[in-house]
Amino acid sequence: MAERSAAVLDNPVGVRDHRRGPGRTRPYAVAAGLVRTARPRQWVKNVLVVAAPVAAGQLVSWHTAARLALVFALFTAAASAVYLVNDARDAAADRAHPVKCRRPVASGLVPVPLAYATGTLLGAGAAVASAVLCNPMTAALLIAYLVMQVAYCLRLKHVLVVDLAVVTTGFLMRAMVGGVALAIPLSRWFLITTGFGALFMVAAKRYSEAVQMEDARGATRALLTQYTTGYLRFVWQLAAGVAVLGYCLWALESGGVATGSLLPWRQLSMIAFILAVLRYAVFADRGSAGAPEDVVLHDRPLAIIGLAWAAMYGMAVADL
Repeated sequence: MAERSAAVLDNPVGVRDHRRGPGRTRPYAVAAGLVRTARPRQWVKNVLVVAAPVAAGQLVSWHTAARLALVFALFTAAASAVYLVNDARDAAADRAHPVKCRRPVASGLVPVPLAYATGTLLGAGAAVASAVLCNPMTAALLIAYLVMQVAYCLRLKHVLVVDLAVVTTGFLMRAMVGGVALAIPLSRWFLITTGFGALFMVAAKRYSEAVQMEDARGATRALLTQYTTGYLRFVWQLAAGVAVLGYCLWALESGGVATGSLLPWRQLSMIAFILAVLRYAVFADRGSAGAPEDVVLHDRPLAIIGLAWAAMYGMAVADL
């Protein structure tokens, strides 16, 4: 009786510890583990699908919103499929990481075969749905994203520089797909700014990982042993500079004076954009930009700068 009471106190809600064996893990715990493996916090990255329509001032109808919501859902399913496959493949390596060892697959809560099967079904479903519900270019882009990300999980994540390019391209594809889905021509400056802005964040994340894991590199991400912190610092600084230059050229493309609006909002938005890059660079320089979504969502000054930029760019699009 005493032992039973102690067990109840240790586990008051009646959920059995998955470490006691997979046979005792309750179905809802496994389902919750699958959702965690799909990285709900990462889904915010897929908001990039509205970037091109917003930049072109095309986010004005229910039809547009519905099409973008569909593309967002498809990219979310595709990205979640990749996370599931990646965690299943890296389960052994993740167990050696002080934080990643808590992931559901690495900890044993979600069986590796189940993660593989769920990821495969999600990826295949997203590919088929895009082919049926979207235009051919959108389907081709999403399928190319899936193929590239699977290749990344299997091999490309271990190739110097190519790993940075693949992750960056994934961000760029998200930003492109909204315009492709709505047949909106994509500006060269939009692509340059988005691409190098993504490379800035990706390289800053790698730099932060290299700094934080300096004494234990190779136990988790072996490729970090082949990069130097000096090289990764050079990459994110170069990418930040090109992103700022691309945005400025984009903003000045239509001239430096106001047309129908009261002030040259598009040009003034350069100030907020540069401030945002400088603010993010603070975290990159400290080696604390390991999770871009945490920096973007939890830093209040950066959020205020982002809102100021959105307001100025919105007024430029609306020609106020």
